[in-house]
Amino acid sequence: MKYDLVVFDMDGTVLDTLDDLTATVNHVMDSRGFPNRSRAEVKSFIGNGVRVLLTRSAPREVDAVTLNSMYKTFVEYYRDHWADKTVPYEGIDRLLSRLRDGGVATALISNKADFAVGLLCDRFYPGLFDRFHGEREGIPRKPDPAGVLDVIRELGADKERTLYVGDSGVDLETAHRAGIDCVLVDWGYLNTEISPDPERDRFASSPDEVFDIVAGK
Repeated sequence: MKYDLVVFDMDGTVLDTLDDLTATVNHVMDSRGFPNRSRAEVKSFIGNGVRVLLTRSAPREVDAVTLNSMYKTFVEYYRDHWADKTVPYEGIDRLLSRLRDGGVATALISNKADFAVGLLCDRFYPGLFDRFHGEREGIPRKPDPAGVLDVIRELGADKERTLYVGDSGVDLETAHRAGIDCVLVDWGYLNTEISPDPERDRFASSPDEVFDIVAGK
């Protein structure tokens, strides 16, 4: 294998969470008397965590007190509706199993709330990630590389043999700032402009292509 550790993003990479996120955002918008957002709009807002998602979804700039209230409403609703319509992307479970069978460690770092990351990984990919973390106190959100670098240290891996797999410009920037190679998958959200480095970034259209990249093909 070319890589010893593969770090995955969650939303738009291993899980299609868009419908549940859209429903939760609109529940929050309803609670404030704000207009609802379309699925396409929410898709374009995803990537930088819940607070940024809510700020972008609101029709105007919201103050800190309002944002905190909206965040609380989001979390309360999402705790009961985190898997109403969320589904795994086809072939991801097989990819994770093949990687682990090949001696490759797997991890997941998301800007989603940490409780939700735990619930989703346990529900859809039980036992298939060596580590998974969401937004945590003291660890800045992606594209800050702190979470990725932290899990690299936790698993005793080398950056030179670590691959990051994501679907957006936030993921690409995270990998670049961490100093690791990146694969962008085209089945996700790809919701920001991307500037790939031809020396270390690649694209994949299927989980099998991701495996071939990890294997050095």
